[in-house]
Amino acid sequence: MPLRTLDVPLGERSYPIHVGAGLIRDAGALLAPILPRPRVVIVSNPRVAKLWLDPLQASFAAAGIDAEPILVPEGETHKTWATVYDVLTRLLERGAERTTTVVALGGGVVGDIAGFAAAIYQRGMPFVQVPTTLLAQVDSSVGGKTGVNHELGKNMIGAFHQPRAVLIDTECLRTLPDREFAAGLAEVIKYGAIRDAGFFTRLESEMPRLVARDASALMHAVTESCRIKAEIVAADEREEGERALLNFGHTFGHAIETGVGYGAWLHGEAVAAGMVAAARLSAHLGWIAAADVARLSALLRGAGLPVEAPRMEVGRWLELMGRDKKVDQGRIRLVLLRAIGTAIVTSEFDPAALEALLRA
Repeated sequence: MPLRTLDVPLGERSYPIHVGAGLIRDAGALLAPILPRPRVVIVSNPRVAKLWLDPLQASFAAAGIDAEPILVPEGETHKTWATVYDVLTRLLERGAERTTTVVALGGGVVGDIAGFAAAIYQRGMPFVQVPTTLLAQVDSSVGGKTGVNHELGKNMIGAFHQPRAVLIDTECLRTLPDREFAAGLAEVIKYGAIRDAGFFTRLESEMPRLVARDASALMHAVTESCRIKAEIVAADEREEGERALLNFGHTFGHAIETGVGYGAWLHGEAVAAGMVAAARLSAHLGWIAAADVARLSALLRGAGLPVEAPRMEVGRWLELMGRDKKVDQGRIRLVLLRAIGTAIVTSEFDPAALEALLRA
């Protein structure tokens, strides 16, 4: 299957997204021209490293690039300042310079940690994303959001720091556990729901092939998701407007993740339930039909994802949602649907309707 390259056009911070099968074996040749010097530090976790570190290091060695690993603990519970501090310590111990490139090899947690460390080490060093999960490939690796969680809220500490390149090897998806693969499909579905009704309809027909990890279906889903995200990021790099649409389902989802404890629900699972909640509120407001909510719910179920949120007291929901980054002057703002394929960010809804939804 041929290499596909998309661009994230951000002026001097523009970068390519390379998508294809087996790209980790070609990483050295693809990345060598853009590295400030032939030295990289690869941040990964033990599970991913066991599968993909050796071929990545071999590709760097073949291109004359010195590469050494830093391993971090696996899982959302370790997406903390303590883990970032440990990465910074090991960068210092290895004598990493501002021209050394950090390569994030792993899922969204690894990418966020490595990117945040790169953003603040010596006030900024280059980094490259090599995402190995579907969720990271279609979402967190693109756009430059980096950071860690706080016990009071998810992703509340971080920085915008764009990568020099994103290298997406679709072969990595063969090794993903089913639950993690399904979690990534939530973000794929999100792009159709907020931006592209035709893509959403295609996902409805192709979901069985995606669940079966058909190579051509995956290639199309990944490239289309990255295309949509790149367009939105290019229009609004720092989430001052349109980019907030990418948080469809996330205000509810982040509340779920924080409320039940990081790691109990995977991010994509929480976002799936959050998207259905947002769609139900959209229907209550008369913006979409009940049939649209049913379509979204059916597509998520077909991907193996939950559509019902866990029980929490309404006050706890509102407390957690009130810490969302989209809150403006104390008002919760949500991404809601005007139609399948069209979304808006708004605080113009009846708070009582939100409370009734949460109570239900």
